[in-house]
Amino acid sequence: MTQDHGPWAGRREDRHLLVGQTTFIDGLHVPELEGAVHAHFVRSIEPHARLRSVDTSDAERSPGVVAVYTGPQINGWPFPPRLPSMNKDLWRPLMATDTVRFVGEPVAVVLAETPAQAADAAELVVIDYESLPALIDLEASRRGEVLLHEHAGTNVALEWAKAPVDDEVWQSCDVVVDFDIKHPRLAPSPIEPLAGAASWGDDGRCTVWVCSQRPAGARYVIQNSLGLEEGMVRAIAPDVGGGFGAKGGYGCYTEDVVGAFVARELGRPVRWAETRSEAMVAMGHGRASVHHVRIGGNLDGTIVAYDVDALQDSGAYPAMGTNVTTNIRNSGTGVYALRAASARGTSVVTNTTPTVAFRGAGRPEAATSIERAVDRFAVAIGKDPAEVRRQNLVPADAFPFTTALGSTYDSGNYEAALDRVLDAADYPGLRAEQAARRSAGDLHLLGIGVSCTVEITGGGEGETSQATLGDDGRFSIIIGTSPHGQGHAHTFAALAAAELGVDPGRIDILHSDTDLSPFGGGTIGSRSAQLGGSAVYGAALDLVEQARLKAAEQLEANVEDIVLDRSNGQFHVVGTPARSVEWTDIGPLHADHKFKPDNGAGTFAFGACVAVVEIDSETGAVAMRSLITCDDAGTILQPVLAEGQVHGGLGLAVSAALYEEMVYSEDGIPLTVTFLDYGIPSAAELPAYETYEMETPSPLNPLGVKGVGESGTVVGTPAIQSAVLDALAPFGVEHLDLPLTPQKIWAAIG
Repeated sequence: MTQDHGPWAGRREDRHLLVGQTTFIDGLHVPELEGAVHAHFVRSIEPHARLRSVDTSDAERSPGVVAVYTGPQINGWPFPPRLPSMNKDLWRPLMATDTVRFVGEPVAVVLAETPAQAADAAELVVIDYESLPALIDLEASRRGEVLLHEHAGTNVALEWAKAPVDDEVWQSCDVVVDFDIKHPRLAPSPIEPLAGAASWGDDGRCTVWVCSQRPAGARYVIQNSLGLEEGMVRAIAPDVGGGFGAKGGYGCYTEDVVGAFVARELGRPVRWAETRSEAMVAMGHGRASVHHVRIGGNLDGTIVAYDVDALQDSGAYPAMGTNVTTNIRNSGTGVYALRAASARGTSVVTNTTPTVAFRGAGRPEAATSIERAVDRFAVAIGKDPAEVRRQNLVPADAFPFTTALGSTYDSGNYEAALDRVLDAADYPGLRAEQAARRSAGDLHLLGIGVSCTVEITGGGEGETSQATLGDDGRFSIIIGTSPHGQGHAHTFAALAAAELGVDPGRIDILHSDTDLSPFGGGTIGSRSAQLGGSAVYGAALDLVEQARLKAAEQLEANVEDIVLDRSNGQFHVVGTPARSVEWTDIGPLHADHKFKPDNGAGTFAFGACVAVVEIDSETGAVAMRSLITCDDAGTILQPVLAEGQVHGGLGLAVSAALYEEMVYSEDGIPLTVTFLDYGIPSAAELPAYETYEMETPSPLNPLGVKGVGESGTVVGTPAIQSAVLDALAPFGVEHLDLPLTPQKIWAAIG
């Protein structure tokens, strides 16, 4: 069940996807890639080892092989840690040179005339490993007894801390609850694994095709890694089959740089594509942290203090996943007006796949930790968890609100969102049904989970847009965000059309090519509508102002008297619409616009959720009975698309809560490398969602919008975990870590 948004004709960018006219990299046919050789990466099967030797002689003699390169032969700068706040000594080589640090790390690359020949020859590369101790445990890594990067002298990739809560505050609490909560490692699993291609022109310029959420980042990284001058790399992201943060970060992977390097060496275009099993171990993972949580308050239900100590797994090399604990600073206290809070974040390297900013990027973890803490506190004082939440919410008239961790929330109405889902769920009725079934000894356990969460979205450096009116009367708008399924062309064309007073069909939205838009933060962090959309809005208004100047000349009037009638796209003197000029009369125009929020501030979207589950006490199997959410992303530009984003986020919430975990053995071997092993659900395992929207505009951008792409994941994950644990409460089960599999639940009941 969802809200009725009226007739929906579909997104303008869908037709080519539906009729097979896609341009995914592995099926890309362009003149620049004619005669391309195919690369196959030989990946480490050891989690931690010295490379005694890499023998490529048999592979080089294999049919169709053009060349084989090993790590020391790739002449390029290594990947530095993604952000300046990270330990600069923990850099990543383009391919392993003397040491491998995770299963899946590239050791060699085979180039052949066909993909099959390259794959066959890769089997003939003989690697002699000297095994080293594998480091998987986060606490052991923090202690530093085994160092993954000996030259760095530490395994710590990033550390930060807020001032601790005074002991006197904790001592003043009637109740204090401490517990650990694990946020398991997840594989982002986009439908399209990584792929890439590279070609060099006669002018010494390189064109790369990247499977990326951030092609401008790929341009920058490849250009700098290969020591090229500014403007010597063009990065194009064609159709991208999902990203979820795994294709963000740097904007590319080391394989993309290697592909560009060997294409230059060979004087031929190069293309490569991962298999699904490669993607499971080589594409960045998400989550992978442990939080120690402490909450304290009084018997009347007032929460006084909160503390979280987060230990994050960076994997073998720091990437964007190293930084996700900082979102605890942004929204770690959730929707609650707490008197005191403190937090710390430490990220360490391990012999696992590097972690990325997977959908939510620390926000689902932060939300789940505090929401579980509120539930544990409510149980400890014997009060209803929904009422404890209501009692401690930030009031609607308190915004902008500065949290106990120093973050400033721009706008919100948390109680209204909570009331919306509680009313829709008939919360009192659910509790009455639960009590009756427990009294009757029902073997199917009813569980009810409530969450109320907030998340930072957008912010940072902002976005740019260019708007152009051509001689033919058509408009083109260039954006720096790079969509991979979100519907940017549909959204931004409609947004610009409303300001220009024209049909959206007259507007072309151009993106994902750095020759058009060399700078852009891409599509990550729920930033596109508020930053990219505000830039498009500003560019359209700038174009209108330029058109008013020209219209004033043609109508022989003062520009102050010229107005645009947006109902028909005509400019006229105020009060005299009979004499007018149209866009086609005005001639070519161009406007550049950059939007950046003041001080780079992010907006804070919020929502509430009620999850209802039924558990078969004899098997531990969980059935989702209902999942009801209310999401507030400020002004909604495209209701159907926003609702689709919520649905996608809720799908991940269900999956992360009940099914998914990337598992490693104690000696660092990944055990879940195919979809036969890794518990990713199909649509059949997902419930019907009941979603509602609220609109509390943000004052931080002209559209009043906030991000929505990750909200379902943030609000849904803790509600589902709480629902399962609520069902298990009669058995004395206080906590189980995700994912809540039947085996885990059955063992807890038993």
